[in-house]
Amino acid sequence: MHAEPRTATRDTERAAQLWHWIGGRAVPGESNRFGDVFDPSTGERTRLVPLGGTAEVDAAVRAARAAFPSWSRTPPLIRARVLFRFRELAEARATDLTRLITSEHGKILSDAHGELARGMEVVEFACGIPQLLKGEITEQVGRGIDAWSVRQPLGVVAGITPFNFPVMVPMWMWPVALACGNTFVLKPSERDPSPSLEVARLLAEAGCPDGVFNVVNGSRAAVDALLQHPDVAAVSFVGSTPVAESVHRTGTASGKRVQALGGAKNHLVVMPDADLDLTTEALLGSAYGSAGERCMAISVAVAVGDVAGPLVERLAPRVRALRIGRGTDPAVEMGPLVTREHLDRVRGYIDLGTSEGATLVVDGRGIHVPGAPDGFYLGGCLFDGVRAEMRIYREEIFGPVLAVVRVRTLDEALALVDAHPYGNGTAIFTRSGAAAREFTTRVNCGMVGINVPIPVPMAFHSFGGWKRSLFGDHAMHGPEGVRFYTRLKTVTARWPESPEGAEFVMPSSRSSSSVSSDSGRPAGRTDPATP
Repeated sequence: MHAEPRTATRDTERAAQLWHWIGGRAVPGESNRFGDVFDPSTGERTRLVPLGGTAEVDAAVRAARAAFPSWSRTPPLIRARVLFRFRELAEARATDLTRLITSEHGKILSDAHGELARGMEVVEFACGIPQLLKGEITEQVGRGIDAWSVRQPLGVVAGITPFNFPVMVPMWMWPVALACGNTFVLKPSERDPSPSLEVARLLAEAGCPDGVFNVVNGSRAAVDALLQHPDVAAVSFVGSTPVAESVHRTGTASGKRVQALGGAKNHLVVMPDADLDLTTEALLGSAYGSAGERCMAISVAVAVGDVAGPLVERLAPRVRALRIGRGTDPAVEMGPLVTREHLDRVRGYIDLGTSEGATLVVDGRGIHVPGAPDGFYLGGCLFDGVRAEMRIYREEIFGPVLAVVRVRTLDEALALVDAHPYGNGTAIFTRSGAAAREFTTRVNCGMVGINVPIPVPMAFHSFGGWKRSLFGDHAMHGPEGVRFYTRLKTVTARWPESPEGAEFVMPSSRSSSSVSSDSGRPAGRTDPATP
């Protein structure tokens, strides 16, 4: 969803007006078009975000392009030191950052702290860039000839990020991109843009040169401008599958390198031998944490054999008892959804599920939070008897809704997971090493957990799904991130002491006797690269 533009008038003057960050400073938008930013816990409009377009994107790209020559020639160790200083500043101001996340997204403070922590792990990974950028060298690939490879930055790169992790997901991108020597333009979600602007301030304070990191707020017009801009070399995207596919198609058609992470429908397979107390708690946190607004949330529990009944019996009272309210309340376990439009969309799926014939074991639609009648709240919802042909099974709901599907065997569970168009994350809960090994070996999914419900890789691995959950050849952060934000250059060199005459074939380690007679080389002449 995109923010509906509005013109700033007196009825919006009470809301704080945000800005873009271009060339090392805060700048207003060139148009008078704004989107509303809400506090989801109260439903109150708190900020106005400028909706930039071609002009703002072009200004940001110009600033990034101007900064690139100097930044790319800056030694990697010095680039890493900027990230070290940013890490120190962000940790010192973690409370302010997490409260900013909660104020615009709605997730509880502990979840916001967890988001920041996982993002900071990528910063810490990127601080090791001097080691990560080391190339390879081979002496004597031929006589007197050496070869080596290096990885060099692409230029100006862009990130387009979703509302559900306004700090962590951008940190999957920009720390690695900057450490590799690129300059960056971030287009955050217009739903919760303030954390990205605060990150820009902290980077500037950490010594990041002007123009190296830029933020353009906006909606579709800004995205289109980035995808079509000739000076943007690569685009990273996280969002829904239809948009990810469009971003990948449009960006690659413009000659850009693109990684586009799409939607998910993550399955957790519960085997008959699973520890049901452990499994229940795992499902509760992974399905309802952050109100289900996670691309790695578990939205389908696949109950194998006779385990479904006992599992639902344990889950239902725990889902009903979820403590729901403002994200700043330390007693709360689940906050509101991000916008009223998204709340209405998720409610629509609950209506749809009942009409499709699924059993709504727990209905969270009647939740009331004292003192917040206009907040965007929805209680946890639990469906049983869900079938593969139902839309509530096939489509990504992105809310606090868990569907239980019953199957007879592990083979049926695997077939169910593999047949789904999404392949982001999955998990199996079992005491059987044989069952776990069978599952992890055969399942067609990018990230797999064994008795771990949300198998998000650590920063020194890489994050990415399969099938319609990822468009492009590279996963995010970790070693894959370094490869995405650099390109390989291989050098072959020699230093002859005197001219050796014209050469009509490429240097080779093979002797002339092993080359066919029609190679064009005069008889008796050996290639200078031969041993």
